[in-house]
Amino acid sequence: MGVKPTVYLETSVLSYLTARPARDIVTLAHQHISKQWWETRRSQFAIFVAEPVLREAGRGDAEAAHDRLALVIEVPILAMTDDARRLQQRLLTGAGLPPNAALDALHVAVATVHQIEYLLTWNVRHIANALTRRRVEAICRAEGYLPPVLCTPEELLGDVIEPAPEDT
Repeated sequence: MGVKPTVYLETSVLSYLTARPARDIVTLAHQHISKQWWETRRSQFAIFVAEPVLREAGRGDAEAAHDRLALVIEVPILAMTDDARRLQQRLLTGAGLPPNAALDALHVAVATVHQIEYLLTWNVRHIANALTRRRVEAICRAEGYLPPVLCTPEELLGDVIEPAPEDT
């Protein structure tokens, strides 16, 4: 097999993978899809994270933080670069992202600068959002980069999803 496609794993996916089963049916479905991707597709990709993912994953309840960080203990960490910080600022000013989306813009910028093919996230508010995706991609291209595909685990699963167990 050739070189594996690359994936930047954003923090929301780690959260869905380790959280207790949700009562909300949509969140529960996202958890199930995340686990399906992790169990059946993860090995088909070269996975990367960056320091902001580790920082976010390490926040909150100590046990939950431990569980999130344990998933990526051996995952390569992409370097934070000046180019990524510059692209983050361009994304914030040009893509219509609110100031509270600075960390989201940084995830996109780091993945972009490091030429990662896919950015895997459940953050559909600021990252995998059809309304902002075109602007984000245009800015990345204008800055000389090929943007990653901003997608959810469902989009990167590639198969029909098995039904969730009824006793979750």
